[in-house]
Amino acid sequence: MPIYEYQCQACGHEHEALQKMGAEPLVTCPACSEPELKKKISAAGFRLKGSGWYETDFKGGSNKKNVAGEKSAPAAKCCGGGSCSSH
Repeated sequence: MPIYEYQCQACGHEHEALQKMGAEPLVTCPACSEPELKKKISAAGFRLKGSGWYETDFKGGSNKKNVAGEKSAPAAKCCGGGSCSSH
């Protein structure tokens, strides 16, 4: 549910309200009880935290690509003669 900002035209009190998108706007000021509350127009504010979402997060197989531009670590080299434990 979005948070809407209101300001009273009578006393200047500012108020935030958590409302459903389809809810009727509030009209009565909680500070002075006058029916002069008007909804303010404001930008949504949010902050993305964590490592983020990438194009590669939900892809599999050959569709994966490195969007961030990081180089892959080189593959570990084998001894070449078949005498290591990985053969």
